[in-house]
Amino acid sequence: MKNVSHRSRFSLLLPVLLTVLFVPELAFAQETSQELFTVNNTWMLVATFLVFIMHLGFACLESGLTQAKNTTNILFKNTGVVAIGLLTYAICGFNLMYPGDFSIGQFFGFAGFGIDPGVDGNTVAYADGAYTYWTDFIFQAMFAATAATIVSGAVAERIKLGSFLMFTTVYVALIYPIAGSWKWGGGWLDQMGFYDFAGSTLVHSVGGWGALAGIIVLGPRLGKYVNDQIRPIAGHSMPLATIGVFLLWLGWFGFNGGSVLSADPELVSLVFVTTSLAAAAGVIGAMGASWMLQHKPDLSMVLNGALAGLVGITAGADVVSVMSSIIIGLIAGVIVE
Repeated sequence: MKNVSHRSRFSLLLPVLLTVLFVPELAFAQETSQELFTVNNTWMLVATFLVFIMHLGFACLESGLTQAKNTTNILFKNTGVVAIGLLTYAICGFNLMYPGDFSIGQFFGFAGFGIDPGVDGNTVAYADGAYTYWTDFIFQAMFAATAATIVSGAVAERIKLGSFLMFTTVYVALIYPIAGSWKWGGGWLDQMGFYDFAGSTLVHSVGGWGALAGIIVLGPRLGKYVNDQIRPIAGHSMPLATIGVFLLWLGWFGFNGGSVLSADPELVSLVFVTTSLAAAAGVIGAMGASWMLQHKPDLSMVLNGALAGLVGITAGADVVSVMSSIIIGLIAGVIVE
């Protein structure tokens, strides 16, 4: 190529320049080919069923760390959460979270009841060819139902079944999607530059605040405090709780990996690494803290440390460095103790 004249070089580049300048739709078609569209959408659906598996993880963890007599109640709640979450999110939650336009400042908007893909909802014209409207909905719906399970664990053994299911309905239909719209729907948090990649705040923190409000109203579990003394209430099955944590860890690959919103190989790979290392560091952080404070290893704290590391990394799994993810996990693991 060293002997090619400048004119010859230009003649080689001319077709490319003409394509970019005068046929932009062709360039767009190449970027969002049917093959890439299919790959992206398939990964998003895989991530969706990984998030769905998290419900089994929550059910195992929650029932394992509570008394055997309450197992059926716990499992009933976790089953009901999935059903109520999916239905309420379809009826109004999705369009509250992604309203398009906000009618009250950047705080509230509503695009109407039900879900409808429209003309282009299942084509490459939707979401820049990353996924279809239906995939978008079901992925987000799994997030919504997951948010309610956070509250379920916090109020375990201190709330009646009917009351919890009523709360879940209101929470997933209104509270979670409105709060989520403030960032992911383009609301006031998004306008301020707030960043939350996969939901450390919008899913876990909002669920945590809901749980805090619930336990303030409900008070401690019966038998927890006797004669001004704290009486530990041990879980009935640590193997079940451990299985639950590993299922949650597995599901988190879909929770965080799917939040890339495409099958981008570099970014999805990075998210998998930061997510895993933060969880591992959370285990070590909780292990060290519990061993120093209690002078013995505590499996329940180690399991909670893994979850703390996963929650901690969820906000920035796509932007932090690998070493930073380890530090985040360590700090989260120590704090949860």
